[in-house]
Amino acid sequence: MNLSKGFLLVLVGLFAYLSLLLVLPFAQYVLGAVLVAYVLYPVQTRLERRVPPPVAALGLVVLAVAGVVVPLIVIIAAVASDARRLIENADADALQTAEIERFIEARTGVSVDLTAVLADSAQGVGGMVLEQSTAWFSALTHTVIGLGVAIFLLYYLLKDGSALLAWIRDLTPLPDEAQDDFYRELDAVMWAVLAGHVLIAIIQGSIAGLGLLATGVPNAAFWTVVMIILSLVPLVGSFLVWGPAVIFLFLTGEPFLAVALFAYSTVVVGLSDDYLRPILVDRYADLNPAVIILGVLGGVYAFGIMGLFYGPVVLGALIATLNVMNNHYNRLEDVPGMQ
Repeated sequence: MNLSKGFLLVLVGLFAYLSLLLVLPFAQYVLGAVLVAYVLYPVQTRLERRVPPPVAALGLVVLAVAGVVVPLIVIIAAVASDARRLIENADADALQTAEIERFIEARTGVSVDLTAVLADSAQGVGGMVLEQSTAWFSALTHTVIGLGVAIFLLYYLLKDGSALLAWIRDLTPLPDEAQDDFYRELDAVMWAVLAGHVLIAIIQGSIAGLGLLATGVPNAAFWTVVMIILSLVPLVGSFLVWGPAVIFLFLTGEPFLAVALFAYSTVVVGLSDDYLRPILVDRYADLNPAVIILGVLGGVYAFGIMGLFYGPVVLGALIATLNVMNNHYNRLEDVPGMQ
């Protein structure tokens, strides 16, 4: 290696490191934009046959924002409404502080004023909230900026996606045949995770949520979202919510509804996984459940919330890379310019 090549490699490493520092503060939003762009890119290519790429990209960005923001607002409104009702009902009579004070005094001989204690605690909480308001404002500002970055990045990924893919292919020092195999296997892994992992989790969580709603379990919409997230983890799933819900119905004097919820969740939710997973996963790629579990749990630690999606993809990409290496490694020595 001569001095010029070494200097060029140092520059590449330096600017790559500086670029990484710029991206890391918004890594979750960048990963989210890439994921959404990947899902919408096939639609983008079809729309470009009828309208200019910028128009197609703008329309898909508006659709994506509406599809994410509107449900998010509905969920936040539902949770806020539940919290408001909880606060309104948490008065002194509901808490029965007088009875509790008499019970403590009868048992211990010590007179306590729970109302004053609660008031002092409320003041302490209020002071803490005031102190943390600056941090919350900073987090809110970061979220707004991050969402803006994700939206702009999504637009340009869709509009210039073809040019970006062509640039990556030109930079990759592999023959076209090996690149075609690699991207084909990687694409299969991506869709297997999205369709056979994420889509099934959404379907399972939604079906289980209908059972909670039908049996009158409080805050069914909130727990439906929780079950969708839990369903992303194989062998765990929505049982962590509907199982305690069954117990809750038993304890509140609703044994018939408890049995109905148990039967519905066991049969309908369970069968949805047994029937949908082979159809959706086997259509794209055969991913072992161990790959999904390790990818999801390790991905959350490595990439945060986006690791739920990217964790299994990374492990699947490793498998795809090993397959491509096994099929093409010996032939690379005979390809001109690959030595």
